[in-house]
Amino acid sequence: MNEKMSLLRKKAMALPLQSGVYIMKNKKKEIVYIGKAKKLKNRVSQYFGSQNNHSPKVRCMVESVDDFDYIITDSEFEALILECSLIKQHKPKYNILLKDDKGYSYIKVSGDKWQRISCALQKDDEDARYIGPYNSSFVVKQAVQEANSVFMLPDCNRRFPEDFGKARPCLNFHIKKCCAPCTGKVKFADYKKRVDYALDFLSGGSSESLKKLTAEMEQAAENLEFERAAALRDSINAIKKLSDKQKVIRSDVKNQDVIAYAKNNDKACFAVFRFEGGRLCDKLDFVVDILDDDKEAREEFIISFYSSGRSLPEAVTLDEEIENAELLEKWLSEKRGKRVYINVPKIGQQRSLVLMCRDNAAEKLAQLSGFTGKELSVLQELRDLLSMDRLPAYIESYDISNQSGAENVAGMVVFENGKPLKKAYKKFKIKSFEGQDDYSSMREVLERRFEEYLLHKDEGEGFGRLPDLILLDGGKGQVSAVKDIVEKYAPDVYLFGMVKDGNHRTRAITTDNREITINNNRRLFTFISSVQDEVHRFAIGFHRKRRSSAMLKSSLTDIEGIGQERGKLLLKHFGSIKNISHADIDELLLVPRMTKPAALAVYRHFHPNDEEE
Repeated sequence: MNEKMSLLRKKAMALPLQSGVYIMKNKKKEIVYIGKAKKLKNRVSQYFGSQNNHSPKVRCMVESVDDFDYIITDSEFEALILECSLIKQHKPKYNILLKDDKGYSYIKVSGDKWQRISCALQKDDEDARYIGPYNSSFVVKQAVQEANSVFMLPDCNRRFPEDFGKARPCLNFHIKKCCAPCTGKVKFADYKKRVDYALDFLSGGSSESLKKLTAEMEQAAENLEFERAAALRDSINAIKKLSDKQKVIRSDVKNQDVIAYAKNNDKACFAVFRFEGGRLCDKLDFVVDILDDDKEAREEFIISFYSSGRSLPEAVTLDEEIENAELLEKWLSEKRGKRVYINVPKIGQQRSLVLMCRDNAAEKLAQLSGFTGKELSVLQELRDLLSMDRLPAYIESYDISNQSGAENVAGMVVFENGKPLKKAYKKFKIKSFEGQDDYSSMREVLERRFEEYLLHKDEGEGFGRLPDLILLDGGKGQVSAVKDIVEKYAPDVYLFGMVKDGNHRTRAITTDNREITINNNRRLFTFISSVQDEVHRFAIGFHRKRRSSAMLKSSLTDIEGIGQERGKLLLKHFGSIKNISHADIDELLLVPRMTKPAALAVYRHFHPNDEEE
């Protein structure tokens, strides 16, 4: 520990065990971080102890700290109020600071004859017509997409009438999401009617549009305009289908915000679903630096999010518990002037909304990191289930395969970012003993793997890269057998086993002393099963190949003139050793690359008492 850190820790240890706010400053006396604490001494001293348990962001903040001040308060709630006020006033570099994305959005109707409907962030076309402004770009974008889809309006870059007939219609025409004016076969009057319907839908909503379209459809049917009536019917069905889809993201709580948190090894993201009148009216994403403690990160986000003047709902629904829920409820209620509840649902519709929100946060991170949203979500669930301090982005799995101890081998498969990384797969032949001993085999394989790491660690890939997590195909016995080896070579690598039930299906994850059930989590169960199936397939495939080579060597390659290549061709041609033994010389000569002396040698090998040439 350097001299500056020692002095700061000594000062922190002299703080009182009272609630208050601490203010970190750099050499220029600029405030870099503000936090609150129930007991100042305990909280502040943690920063200046061992840095190994801190996230990169916190380590960077601590390195920049030259001094700190503190303010004692009468209660933890007063500390919260003061913290919010000071953060809003000073905007410290290392607090979670959210950019206010309240910029206005518009529905844009182009000024040309064949009008297009799109969304815009500013009025940049004098000839266009703009509807709005609206606070939420999410709402505008979603509404425009729905209107164009329901009334089959184009959203491509083709220009009309300049591009009539120049190219085939795109996929949207074939899936009935566009009427394809690019073909030149759509009458302008019909197109204009679609645009008018879409604008009515955007201004009046789906219920008003349904009434109007139903009335027009019935009138068209009475006038025997069956083609027009059919088109109106299709639009009505599309709106109804859209309404059914929207019910999936409706809430029984009329006004609430749903907040979920996702993180990988580098960044974190908060997603917010805002509901008004039970309907999703806005979706926001905020990518932030990772904090050491997830609960602390959620609390800091809530403070920052609602300190920026946003409207407060009657309920804030979170994906996980936080420590100071009562304090934050009290603070939010005072800001709103009415009671605000903080909820963490475990089951039901609210839990489904929370998981959907978390998937959106994961998807946002996935766009930045190369994962897909589903892959990132399942890795986060695996991290939380196994109480890991990082995302298991690089997983190695091992399995032993033999037949009564013969051709004893092992396979290693790798999953990176939730996907198989086949170029990193490895095969092992057990060398240290003969016979069947899965525990000793697994010990040999893991020790050889880590010794290879010591030789290649500068390369940073293949054996030169340590995994975040090792999954063994086996139970507590396999984990116990290799635990000391993992602790010796790579103590930061997490080690677990994968246990199967009587039907050879994945049942649980195990340590050397307890099992963790995964059957109640479908997504995680599917992922672990895929890892276990893949490593078993890879190991047994290697074993079968070795056994096949051994059989070939013992039965054919001992014959004069028959090597590995001719032996393989013989097996491929006849299918089995038995069929080869029953073949005559003429049949043997039909095998590619077979000479007459070699054919005679094979025949005589299986017919030693036959003197016929």
